[in-house]
Amino acid sequence: MGQQHTLASEVCLSGIGLHTGVTVNLRLCPAPAHSGIVFKRTDLDGFTIEAQSRHVARVSYATSLMKKGVLISTTEHLLSALVGLGVDNAVVEIDNLELPIVDGSALPFVKMIRQAGLRPQRARRTYAKILKPLELVEGSKRIAVYPADTFAVSYSISFPHPIIGAETIDFTPSAGSYEDDVAPARTFGFLAEVEMLLKSGLVKGGSLENVVVLDQERVLNPEGLRFPDEFCRHKVLDLIGDISLFGRPLIGHVVADRAGHAMHAQLVSQLLRQKDCWALTTDPPVNSKTPIAAIAELAAAGV
Repeated sequence: MGQQHTLASEVCLSGIGLHTGVTVNLRLCPAPAHSGIVFKRTDLDGFTIEAQSRHVARVSYATSLMKKGVLISTTEHLLSALVGLGVDNAVVEIDNLELPIVDGSALPFVKMIRQAGLRPQRARRTYAKILKPLELVEGSKRIAVYPADTFAVSYSISFPHPIIGAETIDFTPSAGSYEDDVAPARTFGFLAEVEMLLKSGLVKGGSLENVVVLDQERVLNPEGLRFPDEFCRHKVLDLIGDISLFGRPLIGHVVADRAGHAMHAQLVSQLLRQKDCWALTTDPPVNSKTPIAAIAELAAAGV
C-alpha cells in the first residue's frame, strides 16, 4: 500500500490492565495524514503522547511511554495490530494509564480495526529503507537489522522448559499473514515468577484468560496453546509493535535472538541516531516473499 491509511470509523473496547488490574476504556479514532499514532489520556484532560521512541519510559515487562510525567503502559500489542493491518494514523483514547490486555494477544485489537474499517488517505506513506546492517549484542542476546527489499522478521528464543525449548520464526508480511500467524499469539509467563512479580507491583490483572502460564512441566491454560510455537510468535508480535516507535515503517530484515522489549527499543534508538543506516523513500516494499536467512546472518556477520 503506497497510501497512508487511517480508520474509517471509531470503535471501542473495555478491559483490564495486565499489570495494574484496573478497568480501562479504549477508543480508536481516525486521524489526519502524517499524524501517526497518538495516545490520548481522556482522564487527564486529553493529554496526548505520540507513539515515538523519544517517549519510551520502561521496557521491562511491557513497553510504556511517558511524556511530562504522564504514563501510558503496555502499548505494544495495540501498536503491533495497527502496524500489522497497515494503519498509519490513529488516535488511541484511554481513561487510565494502562491499555487493556484483553486475551493477551493482538487479535482483539485486530478485530476492532476490522470492525472500524480502513480509509485510504491522499498522502503517500514514507518508509525507512535500511541501507547497511546495524547489530547489537548483550551477552547471549542479539538483535540486528539488515538491508532487504521488504520487511521481514526472524526471531529465535530459548528457554530451559520442556514445552518451549528452542523456537525460531521467520515472518514476512503478506495478505492476511499477520492476522492469521502472529496476532493470535498470547503473552506468556511462568508460575514460579508470579509471587515475585506481584511483590513488584506487576501482573495484578493477570489470569489464565489473558496469559499463557507454565509450571515446571506443562501449560496450565485448559485450552492449551494456539500454536505449537506460540511463544516465539508472540515475540514477533511484540517486536512489530515496539519497532513501530521508529515512526516510519521499515524496509529491512530484523533478526533477533533471545532479545525482548529492551533490545527492541535499543535497536530503534540506535537506528534513529545512526541516520546513515537508512534512507526515507515513498517506494513501497517488494510484495513477494523472499528467502530469510534467520539467525545465521548474525553468525555470518561475526556478531
